[in-house]
Amino acid sequence: MTQSPAIASVLDGLVDMHVHSGPSPFPRRFDHVEAAQDGARIGMRAMVAKSHHHNTQMDILAMKGRLADVAATAYGGVALNSTVGGLNVHAVRMCLRMGGKVVWFPTISSGRHIECHPEDGAFPTTTVPLTLERIDIVDEDGELKHEVIEILDEIKAQEAVVNGGHMYPAYIRTLFQAAHERGMTRMVVSHPDFVIGADPDLCRELIDLGAYVEHEIGMYDPEGTQKWDPRKLLTWIETLGPEHTVLASDFGQAANPKPVDAWMRVAGALLDLGLAEKDLRRMVRDNPTYLLNLDA
Repeated sequence: MTQSPAIASVLDGLVDMHVHSGPSPFPRRFDHVEAAQDGARIGMRAMVAKSHHHNTQMDILAMKGRLADVAATAYGGVALNSTVGGLNVHAVRMCLRMGGKVVWFPTISSGRHIECHPEDGAFPTTTVPLTLERIDIVDEDGELKHEVIEILDEIKAQEAVVNGGHMYPAYIRTLFQAAHERGMTRMVVSHPDFVIGADPDLCRELIDLGAYVEHEIGMYDPEGTQKWDPRKLLTWIETLGPEHTVLASDFGQAANPKPVDAWMRVAGALLDLGLAEKDLRRMVRDNPTYLLNLDA
């Protein structure tokens, strides 16, 4: 495998849009500050802290003092699950107007996720007992609920990212169609082949609407819990194109390695399989930099 210093050089300036640092009701390996600090090993420029349960931008602001001397900038976002009131435009407004960057539509509260994980959305078990309600973005007639339109308008106004969460592929398409009609260009579908079940043809439809497809390198780390073959990831990249792809870690769980270690291993595997360095940089640096509007 390519040696670590060479990999770190290629990853320099990386932006990780999917870090599961703490606090969280799920067991986490470290907090947001420690995650950002560890990113120095690969010259990480920025990261987005994701929680399935709460608005992480308030965590980031509370940790401002500890983050002051950290090179990487940490941002938060909000996932529209039942613990924040579901499709709650007020929660979205607060998060984004306080500096948050990403709104994930229902993840553990989505019908698709609950079908895959009927054990009350727990993967793993939460550290405290929590309740979970299913949140759908469409009404009985299959039309987007008015709350969704309000939320999209707020996301557009704040130039933030709309993420399809863990919803059914058809719901994500409906959501992104509405976003596209509003001129929104910062759309992301995460791990299409995990929980969601979006095939390459559906992903192409989403790309045509302006979306980026995010793949999680943590799922391809041989020391992680998934251990998928990196050749599968390379096939996705070649099929959809690096210009439409974002790579993120999706790590920070207590049972998994640190995101930086996964980045090194999986990036090295992709380079060894023949992925061009420029394509890797585009997916880990350029595309997420655009999505988070970091050069504005």
